[in-house]
Amino acid sequence: MNVSSHTLNRAEAALLDLDLEALRGLVGEALTTSPELEVFETLVTPALERIGRSWEDGDLALAQVYMASRLVERLVEEHLVAGQLAHRSQPLMAMAVLEDHHVLGKRLVLASLRLGGWAVEDWGVASDPALLAERAHAAGLGILLISTLMDRSARRVAEVVRTLQALGASTRVVVGGAPFRLNPDLCREVGAEATVAEASAVPALLASLVGAP
Repeated sequence: MNVSSHTLNRAEAALLDLDLEALRGLVGEALTTSPELEVFETLVTPALERIGRSWEDGDLALAQVYMASRLVERLVEEHLVAGQLAHRSQPLMAMAVLEDHHVLGKRLVLASLRLGGWAVEDWGVASDPALLAERAHAAGLGILLISTLMDRSARRVAEVVRTLQALGASTRVVVGGAPFRLNPDLCREVGAEATVAEASAVPALLASLVGAP
């Protein structure tokens, strides 16, 4: 799905104005030609990421990022419904947002995985990297997926990885979000196992990691 700069500008403005009806209209228009997950990946996600970058540049208040993300959360609830889980052999998996109080990236990934038959626990927002690692180790996670929106949060994934290593955990860390798309080397720098640019690509990545068909 190709989204024009004008449409992205309208989506960003709707988020900043907290105009749910305007955002619904844009999404509804896009849904006439594209599937739901693709619409969120190519329209809603980039608009929210623009707002996150504006905050990092000092042009917006953190409260604006938070309120925009809550608006997106309502829209996700309306459109993305998880499919029936298939019975597949897989390691225990969970997903969390690190520090950033946003849900879009996590929701898109969870929807994509569940629609593909992967069982993944939703661990919400984690504010402490070390505690997240300890929880993953205690739960016996095979794979921990971490979503971030801000660069500083993405770099704290390194603390998660170091803590897991110190605990002797075998948990593999998969990361995603704007910072990892904008900086291809960041995944390696924080010690994560892998990353992908789009939520729809995560099921194939997990299949390659666990050797599933």
